[in-house]
Amino acid sequence: MTAVDRRHMVSQLALGMLGFAMGCVRPAASRLERAQGGTDMGAERERGSGDALQPVTAVVRAREQHWVGDGFYVSTIFSPHRMDAQLLSPFIMMDYGAPRHFEPTQRRRGVGEHPHRGFETVTFAYQGEVDHRDSYGGGGTIMPGDVQWMTAASGVVHEEMHSERFAQTGGLFEMVQLWVNLPARLKMTSPRYQALKGQTFGRLSLGGAKGRVIAGEVAGVKGPALTHSPITLFDLEWSEPGLSEFALTPGTTTLLFFLSGQAQVQGSTSVQAGSLVIMDRSQPGTLRIEGDAQTKLLVLNGEPLNEPVVAHGPFVMNTRDEIITAIRDYQRGAMGSLKPSEGQSG
Repeated sequence: MTAVDRRHMVSQLALGMLGFAMGCVRPAASRLERAQGGTDMGAERERGSGDALQPVTAVVRAREQHWVGDGFYVSTIFSPHRMDAQLLSPFIMMDYGAPRHFEPTQRRRGVGEHPHRGFETVTFAYQGEVDHRDSYGGGGTIMPGDVQWMTAASGVVHEEMHSERFAQTGGLFEMVQLWVNLPARLKMTSPRYQALKGQTFGRLSLGGAKGRVIAGEVAGVKGPALTHSPITLFDLEWSEPGLSEFALTPGTTTLLFFLSGQAQVQGSTSVQAGSLVIMDRSQPGTLRIEGDAQTKLLVLNGEPLNEPVVAHGPFVMNTRDEIITAIRDYQRGAMGSLKPSEGQSG
């Protein structure tokens, strides 16, 4: 199949399903609508605490798993098709590939050439390796501990494949991919690629947990990632049971995703690995997390954009017409294309 044929097939499928995208426009910002796998609502402030604790809005437990290409076996933790996009803003979607063993192969697994426009992809590598390349010139190998931040903006075509070395040796693979929305005024700016190496992250100590700051600033520690709107991303890990407390900017979205272990959040909400905790941004306060010796946590925090969201397939824009334009631009090759690479799956 040629690049033109591939673009036409993707475009026709997207145009045929465009009506579904309109279900992603959310004018309200106050309520969780549908959460994958079930929710626990309404955890209250811990009584008797000296400091006010920010309330928990919901705990989302993802249950389904599916393949993305043939290299990523993931659970979709949240997306605008399942939850109120305004509740999550500026975050759009997150897939988690829990630890999975891959056998050695001579044929690299992954996801072949596909487009994006209007947002950013942030890939966190915990175990395994991924080779990335895109039509704007970005590329490289994401190693364990690294983070890749790709700003698709006006549009790129890219691929994500297991590295040749990982394909040949096999092993455990664990990744998170987060989609971050761009403000309307920046959706058609030039793409950007950031390869963030694990050793560049600021080291953080918060009570009983230690971690890394990837973007923004926490407790005086800054992360290296450049962002287009105020965003703070960091992870925490407990080597023994302990308590960690911190406060983030009032009025911002805070999502806590637990990759492993068990924890108590705000003294009254028990969570396990694979749980997403959504904090109530309408009420400021301290976050209090008691983790066990295996707890690993990813913290997502950002300023809501308060703009319409129309998310459809690989495009996230503000209006239906902009989605149609994105599909047509991809179809005519305006987002570029990739030359076939050796060992590409599919």
